Amino acid sequence: MTDFDAEVIIAGAGPAGLMLAGELRLAGVSVTVVDRLDRPMQQSRALGFSARTIEEFGQRGLLRKFGDLETIPFGHFGGLPLDFRIVEGGHFGVRGVPQSLTESILDDWATGLGAEIRRGQELTALTATDDGVEVELATAEGTRRLRAAYLVGCDGARSTVRRLAGIGFPGFGATLEMKMADVAGVPVRIRPTGEIGESGMVVVLPLGPKATRVVVFERGAGVRPTQEPPTFQEVADAFQRVTGEDIHSATPLWTSYFTDASRQADRYRSGRVFLAGDAAHIHLPIGAQGISAAVGDVVNLGWKLAAELKGHAPAGLLDTYHTERHPVGARVVTNTLVQRSLYLGGPEAQPLRDLFGELVTIEAVQRHLVGLVTGLDTTYDVGPGGHPLLGRRLPDEDLLVGDHKTSTHELLHQGHAVLLDMHDDAGLRTAAAPWSDRVDVVTATRPDPQAPAASLLVRPDGYVAWAGAAGSADGLTEALARWFGAPRDHG
Repeated sequence: MTDFDAEVIIAGAGPAGLMLAGELRLAGVSVTVVDRLDRPMQQSRALGFSARTIEEFGQRGLLRKFGDLETIPFGHFGGLPLDFRIVEGGHFGVRGVPQSLTESILDDWATGLGAEIRRGQELTALTATDDGVEVELATAEGTRRLRAAYLVGCDGARSTVRRLAGIGFPGFGATLEMKMADVAGVPVRIRPTGEIGESGMVVVLPLGPKATRVVVFERGAGVRPTQEPPTFQEVADAFQRVTGEDIHSATPLWTSYFTDASRQADRYRSGRVFLAGDAAHIHLPIGAQGISAAVGDVVNLGWKLAAELKGHAPAGLLDTYHTERHPVGARVVTNTLVQRSLYLGGPEAQPLRDLFGELVTIEAVQRHLVGLVTGLDTTYDVGPGGHPLLGRRLPDEDLLVGDHKTSTHELLHQGHAVLLDMHDDAGLRTAAAPWSDRVDVVTATRPDPQAPAASLLVRPDGYVAWAGAAGSADGLTEALARWFGAPRDHG
């Protein structure tokens, strides 16, 4: 079928759905986002994002829209303190950025690029065929239908898209619950990385000058048999039992909860239907890894969908979304389960805490854990080669293009692949010319001429697909074909 209402339909207007909409519009793909809520949520479960997400927002020129961002240099792994600066670009996350602000910025970006956002429209059915997807939407005016080439479910942990597509969601059900309340009117001591006592654990975070978020885990309380949020009375009672502090006189602004339910979709693709974000993986929220994994998912998927729709994707490119991102999601689920045991386990977990306490004194272990939690060590199999950046993210570095000052991340603002020619190599540029409709070739130097540099082929998601020394284009055409399809003169 070719009578599409949009080339891609996205279910869910959270950070994943909105980021994907912007990614697709950068590539000129028509996109419609549908969301069951009539308006964006004003409350925020997430209050920041990770080091890798900062980089991905920076790659699209979005960081300035957030204003001055405060990062947290020190963090923890399961309550064991770590200096995240041990990894270049590392920090525990951005402090005090409500998810509502992140969504507002992404909404403005995506709609400014031409994405259509339809709110108050809930996806209730889908029919996928070999040449497209049709969805049914429940709206205030009745049932509506939309047709597209592809559908992406960014519709959260209880994803309707995942269920209708018949994609399994194996894992572990909830064994514990953390109650949460945003409050005003009562001073509460801040505990940004948590405080553990005999009865449980609390986290207390500032929400601007007049409000505070309290999160409380009460050991042995189990999981309430409901999906309704707790009352403020329940949160305040639990907080008092765990800390001895009375916050009952506070003004509650919002209550919510989360659990340690940990699941991952067994496949991220079923034909023309894809999953991303919480629809693909859920876990205990530690270290802003949920939003980090979600943004990473859609930045990986967007350019691949666009290439397929433009007709120049190499065979199997869309399948690399699952092969690259499923292991990343699995590592997040695994490390958050380990952190749950370290952080929230009772006396039986003390030997585990003791052993990890010894391990985190080893620098290599510190680097591994920080890279794991931040997403900065994510590595993809992009093909042969031994350069240390191959398959890894491109760090943000200053560059000179002629007399113009720029940066590696600024070169990615338009969502294009980039061949970064660091040696003014005409042979390199000639080799890449047949892909000039898909790959921007930029000849640049570093401000420090003594700094060694490799020429790099960088995918639109910011990962290095090829690296070459001065005067060498060995393997470049193979890498270009592997990721960006046949050259123009081959049709």
